[in-house]
Amino acid sequence: MSKDKIKEKLALVPNVPGCYQMKNKDGVIIYVGKAKKLKNRLSSYFRGTHTGKTARLVKEIDDFEYIVVHTETESLVLELNLIKKYDPKYNILLRDDKTYPYIELTNEEVPRLQVVRNINKKKNKNNLYGPYPNVTAARKTVNMLNRIYPLRKCKTYEKRPCLYYHLGQCLGYCSEKVDHEKVENMRNDIIKFLKGDHTLITKKIKEDMEKESRELHFEKAQELKELLEYIEVTLARQQVEIKDLIDRDIFGFYVMKGYLAIQVFFIRTGKILERHHAILPMIDEAGEELTRYIAKFYQKNFIMPKEILVPSIVDNELLEDYLKIDVKIPSRGVKKQLLDLACNNAKIELENEFEILKKDEQRTVEANDELRKILKLDKLDRIEIFDNSNLFGSFNVSGMVVFKNGVPSKNDYRKFKITNDVNDDYGTMREVIYRRYFRVLKDDLERPDLIVVDGGLGQINVAREVIQSLNLKIPVVGLKKDDKHATNALLAFDPIRELPIDKTSNLFYYLERMQDEVHNFTINYHKQIRSKGSLESILDHVPGIGEKRKKQLLKKYHTVSKLKELDIASLKEILPEEVANNLKQMLQDI
Repeated sequence: MSKDKIKEKLALVPNVPGCYQMKNKDGVIIYVGKAKKLKNRLSSYFRGTHTGKTARLVKEIDDFEYIVVHTETESLVLELNLIKKYDPKYNILLRDDKTYPYIELTNEEVPRLQVVRNINKKKNKNNLYGPYPNVTAARKTVNMLNRIYPLRKCKTYEKRPCLYYHLGQCLGYCSEKVDHEKVENMRNDIIKFLKGDHTLITKKIKEDMEKESRELHFEKAQELKELLEYIEVTLARQQVEIKDLIDRDIFGFYVMKGYLAIQVFFIRTGKILERHHAILPMIDEAGEELTRYIAKFYQKNFIMPKEILVPSIVDNELLEDYLKIDVKIPSRGVKKQLLDLACNNAKIELENEFEILKKDEQRTVEANDELRKILKLDKLDRIEIFDNSNLFGSFNVSGMVVFKNGVPSKNDYRKFKITNDVNDDYGTMREVIYRRYFRVLKDDLERPDLIVVDGGLGQINVAREVIQSLNLKIPVVGLKKDDKHATNALLAFDPIRELPIDKTSNLFYYLERMQDEVHNFTINYHKQIRSKGSLESILDHVPGIGEKRKKQLLKKYHTVSKLKELDIASLKEILPEEVANNLKQMLQDI
């Protein structure tokens, strides 16, 4: 759309709350935003100069649409729904953010302690403690509590006491009669600890340490001493002087050179339990970006606190209406000091990581743009890369990974179990390309701008034949490797020709990253498939093992895990040395 037509369209936009969608020349929505005054916000994109991500966005805008709503809350809800629906390329601020684990003390007659990610906020809210951005700290805490308190460890009750019982870390609930009051006392002690009161456990460890020392069990005493140090150094976090002990999250921010840094403090029972940070490129105004981020933050597996503290650039009334909890802008006192501390931490994170971010952008966005220019493509927003894997012609699988604007999009990765279980790379490529793009056509899925196959001329030609048979116009290229199995050229165009790649360039690292990503993804899937295969099916694929030897191995060992424990000497009791080596090699790859 010409500038004059955009100007005419802008003149008709009302200055009311609403959502807007920016489109490229193909009509694809590339950005979704909201505004209190639509006309003012939309006009800002088409006047003045812009930098960074905003400049790239504006360069691609060919048209826009908008939806008028009654209130700002409605515009926020609509904005988040549209972003979820269309996944626009420039709304990366809300994409692929982390979810953090919680510690759950299960609500069972004999409780268990476990680290969980997928949580039911309504069902088990009162039994969850966290979040723990450091998953290692969460696991260490659970392990520590399980050592101190002999809770149940098994998911189901076994028929006889397990190893934990003999180690003194379980009371044998499956076979012994345990006093219910003792279980409840343990439960109450653990809850106090998880809520921040470490005095009971610290006292218990000190008593046990002194006892073990008196009895000359110095190794055990040393273990308890290390446990005590872990609690005092790692878990005894900074005490916050807020007497009400309300659970609250504090959002700090800092802006520098087109990037927004966000720092979140999780305060639980008067202590900074953990913190979360993110650094993201900005498109919109900082206040809009942070408001949107906070709204999206609690759509993840987070249990909302009683209160949120935010800086003055955030629309706290809008967030209160949307989240249905207290959202406050502190102006003085301890809360203001904590908010300033969060903002200062955001500043430190951004200043420390800025150079790394710039280099990462050069190796992703700029390398992706360089690839687009080399291949003479109008756009290169989505790349789909394929790789195949098999072992002796068996357990054939393929993997597809997706890069969007230079960054892996793991939610779009796909696995393919190949129906033809023979060593036929061309047949495998033909099947996977057909299955993928027949599905794309059938379900009207997003089409890639480029297909990359990790193979030579033959596989490129097979992939192109399938794409042409489906009447699709998607370019297919390959990655050529040198004698050291490193990528050194692109195979592209029609007729196919080699495009050398400088091994010191960002493009080389970009292509190598794609290759590593698809290879590792496919190999991991291959291992999963093989590990799920029965021992009988695995033995069928080992050269030198016939029906007689297979029956001998099945009768003696029964399972894959038992066979994996054996050395070559043990295998040679049944098999010749060469066959034993073949079997050992296959078992190592599972």
